Amino acid sequence: MKINDFPSHIQQYLIPEPSGHVVYQCLGCHAEYDISQLLYTCPACGSVLLLADLVFDRLKKIPGDTWHQIFDYRRMLNIPALQGIYRYHEFIGPMMPLDAIVYLGEGHTPMVEANPCLQDLVGARFYFKNEGQNPSASFKDRGMASALSYIHFLVNSGRLSDVLAVCASTGDTSASAALYAAYLQPRVKSAVLLPHKKVTPQQLAQPLGSGAVVFEIPGVFDDAMKVVEALSEQYNVALLNSKNAWRIWGQESYSYEIAQDFDYDMGHKVVVVPIGNAGNITAIISGFLKFFEAGVINQLPKIIGVQSTHANPVYRYYLEPDREKRSFVPVKVRPSVAQAAMIGNPVSMPRVIHLVETYNEKAGKQAIFFAEVEEQAIMDWQLTANRNGHIACTQGGESLAGLVAAKGRGIVSENDVVVLDATAHALKFAGFQEMYFENRFPPEFEITPKKALQNAPRLVRPKDLDAVPTAEKPLEGKDLERFVKQTAEAIAKTLKLVKRDL
Repeated sequence: MKINDFPSHIQQYLIPEPSGHVVYQCLGCHAEYDISQLLYTCPACGSVLLLADLVFDRLKKIPGDTWHQIFDYRRMLNIPALQGIYRYHEFIGPMMPLDAIVYLGEGHTPMVEANPCLQDLVGARFYFKNEGQNPSASFKDRGMASALSYIHFLVNSGRLSDVLAVCASTGDTSASAALYAAYLQPRVKSAVLLPHKKVTPQQLAQPLGSGAVVFEIPGVFDDAMKVVEALSEQYNVALLNSKNAWRIWGQESYSYEIAQDFDYDMGHKVVVVPIGNAGNITAIISGFLKFFEAGVINQLPKIIGVQSTHANPVYRYYLEPDREKRSFVPVKVRPSVAQAAMIGNPVSMPRVIHLVETYNEKAGKQAIFFAEVEEQAIMDWQLTANRNGHIACTQGGESLAGLVAAKGRGIVSENDVVVLDATAHALKFAGFQEMYFENRFPPEFEITPKKALQNAPRLVRPKDLDAVPTAEKPLEGKDLERFVKQTAEAIAKTLKLVKRDL
């Protein structure tokens, strides 16, 4: 639709102008820094940063009902810059001119309600939000759209040139970073660091295909992250991991979309998310807080962060009920099918600690919880979900296993409606499915396939056929008729089909 087709009282709001006063804020010493430079940690104390709009209160002057109309009408505009995460421009990047926004189709991923069979099995009403339907097939595209849009803005304004973007990754971050950097070439190039043999072939293929320089190094993600941090501290590069506060800002759009999809009614809603490097749960918490502060929503949903027993430092931290006695201790990770969440020292942990306290205070009660699940449960629930019409990745399986665990602890009530984060496309992790079906998991994964969930192709070749077709030599005449008849009969017998009455 065109602007003149909308109600006159809303037209002035639909195409946003740059606004706000955005700064970096340090979570340690509370220092503030200008955003004209790329910063990842506080120059004074080394703590992580958040982005803050110092004049955020201006957004509170617009009534909640008006915000609903702004976002609902805005989604009907045919303006690419406002079709993705920047539909929520005022909350994500208010200082960003629309011509700097990079839009590759990210955001507004579907929420698909579980079928009755699966909901009955779990005992809860729930949806999967399919983040695998983003351009690079993971939720990381939300953050990259924000981070690369800001880099694009700095390049356009002459503050940056010849940018080399770098990241460490368990797979999804590298795929997303390489894709968005490629869109901005030749002014932006990318290099990614991956832990050797710890990334699926599908994920490795993505940054290679986008033209990134790919380095594989010994160790796990945490080791690759240390190398990337050293590069960003000593060289002129743009770091694209979730240590980059612009990444977090873009991922807040996940919360805004859920609110809009529920018509801004967040009563009795629960969001379940894998933790990993803790950037996504940070963004989700921050997003709901901003909508709540501005009056766009009037209740804060429950949020449940999930970790595998093989990579569970955040869960362990919150096992201590006394806030004063908690002490964060990184863990040595073990092999996990939730590969993107296999991180023992999350970069965004200080953000989590800060925002969890704020969120619970605003909610007036505990509204953020943490759950731990076994590797066996992750695979079993992922396969069960996909057998019921979903395309959940292993992290989606982790979310569903987390829902089951939380329900068992009474965190999720029968009146709650739950949204599960399926962070990537199932095809990225197809290798784990194959290992399950073929019973090839190494012992350290601690996974034993259940026969009812295994599957494999069946070769059909009736024994008494003299000839079968090949690509080089197709059958004809009686040989073809005999092949079709006997093959169909063999399949019908296996499936126990009943013949039609003729």
